Amino acid sequence: MSKLPETTKIINEINEGWLTIWFNSPENRNALSETLTQDFIATLKAVKDDRNIRGITIRGKGDIFCAGGDLKSFNAGQSGDEAKEKFYKMNREAGDMFDLVLSMPQVVMAYVEGAAIAGGLGLMCCADIIAVDKDAKFSLTETMIGIAPAQIAPIVVARTGMPIARRIMLTGSRFTGQDTPQYNLSDYVVNSPEEFTQLEAKIKKGVLKCAPGAVGITKEILIATQHLDRERQKDFAAHKFTQCIMSEEGIEGISSFVEKRKPNWSV
Repeated sequence: MSKLPETTKIINEINEGWLTIWFNSPENRNALSETLTQDFIATLKAVKDDRNIRGITIRGKGDIFCAGGDLKSFNAGQSGDEAKEKFYKMNREAGDMFDLVLSMPQVVMAYVEGAAIAGGLGLMCCADIIAVDKDAKFSLTETMIGIAPAQIAPIVVARTGMPIARRIMLTGSRFTGQDTPQYNLSDYVVNSPEEFTQLEAKIKKGVLKCAPGAVGITKEILIATQHLDRERQKDFAAHKFTQCIMSEEGIEGISSFVEKRKPNWSV
């Protein structure tokens, strides 16, 4: 099992092969400050290659998921070449963080209580499975304060489709968890944290029946083939299928099917 890093703005909990990452910065509504972001990235990198970690749930302490970027830190110096380089680097690194979440080989869930605003909503969209509280609040507020949802725009588009993304990004639209299905921004709407805990248990049960290596490769295929033409899609998929079936997991999986028993990864 991976050794998790020391963190100050997130709390990490591992239970039966499942990592829960809690954003723990209630003083700024779990905004993506430099410290919280560094803690988050360090945690994800620590477990990325650990197949004993089968899934990850991201959620927030203080009854809020994430209020987006740390706007107070933006207010210090917004002119000059030095500021230009700083903001470029900061935004580019945010894109790398979102890509890290998208590329995690484990199943990633996000549970939104309270609110997911701006970059918090974008981060939510990086998860494989999204559950939201029916009363949670959502909006993409960037254009309302004179900036753009730059790194999260393609991620939101991939989740919602272009027409919905345009509407919610260009109008400052505000909506609640019970509205998210019509925007394709949630897989499940729950009424309470207790209901989410029951839902999470059911999802974990399914995930733990799946081979962790095959899950990771399937996610690679899903992400990569969006950017390939059809011939390259077929080649990429064929290579990944061959990698799977010739792996220890593939051999064990086929054997377990023939022998009518559970494979060794199934819990």
